[in-house]
Amino acid sequence: MVEWYYMKNDQQVGPVSGQELKRLVQAGDLQPADLVWKDGMANWAPASRVSGLFSPSAAAPAASPPPPRTQPAREPRRCHEVTYEIHGDDMQVVEVELDPGETVIAEAGGMNYMDDGITFEAKMGDGSKPDAGIFGKLFAGAKRMITGESLFLTHFTNAGTGPKRVAFAAPYPGKIIALDLGQAGGELTCQKDAFLAAALGTEVGITFTRRLGTGFFGGEGFILQRLRGDGMIFVHAGGTIIKRELTGETFRVDTGCLVAFTPGIEYSIERAGNLKSMIFGGEGLFLATLRGQGTVWLQTLPFSRLADRIIAHAPRQGGKKRGEGSVLGGLGDLFGDR
Repeated sequence: MVEWYYMKNDQQVGPVSGQELKRLVQAGDLQPADLVWKDGMANWAPASRVSGLFSPSAAAPAASPPPPRTQPAREPRRCHEVTYEIHGDDMQVVEVELDPGETVIAEAGGMNYMDDGITFEAKMGDGSKPDAGIFGKLFAGAKRMITGESLFLTHFTNAGTGPKRVAFAAPYPGKIIALDLGQAGGELTCQKDAFLAAALGTEVGITFTRRLGTGFFGGEGFILQRLRGDGMIFVHAGGTIIKRELTGETFRVDTGCLVAFTPGIEYSIERAGNLKSMIFGGEGLFLATLRGQGTVWLQTLPFSRLADRIIAHAPRQGGKKRGEGSVLGGLGDLFGDR
């Protein structure tokens, strides 16, 4: 008879037969993430990998006493582990909870409110390389200034006792995206003004697009932000957020609507149809083309598009503006007060 062993509460249990293992699953005493072992297996494995154990068509497993259990070594986290809560709908705010000694970094002016006990300090650099010298920090700050951001980042630290909260608000109508970089390949590329806040240890840098055409016509220029680390980050975008998973296919999007993408995605710019479509189609001359394996986030209302609408409806010189909903539109000004 084949015998199995399983781990429960860090204790080895067994041997049990394959039928008994199935009964444990049916009773809820064995979960997919619990480790199991039988004779012939090189090491312990999650129960979910046992064929038929969590599905109707099961093949009865088989076994013998296990070797000593070896725990895989976990690399220590570089970033502080923070928890968070997002409030609101169209004008969102993210509350980040810090334990004593924990720190979150944010763009200057992004803080909305904070608990007593939170201290803040503007620093040159993101703090991901504490041993960097003054020239290294100056270089990192200079790269941030290329993107139009401040030379400094603000560091918020819980200097009190017990958990404390600090909140950051989106600067214009839209959504906040919360992402654990440790589960997203350790890196995220995003538009240059998308970064809002991140756990201390996150590297906030820049990256240059590889193609000349991407730089001239990509909407975001040559420069994109690159966030690296293994902790929580928060980015914001306008309107509604659309998340797409690419599995090798090609995806085209308006250049201004692209917010961020994970490693494995190739970003390039291609012409938008024929000459007539480019001139009269109203969709711009070029579209962003995304290929590869990974996740893409899109926004429905780029800030540039929102700003254009506001400027178009702002009062003109002399204090006159077009009446909202006017049928005459600009012709109405001809009959206005003299």
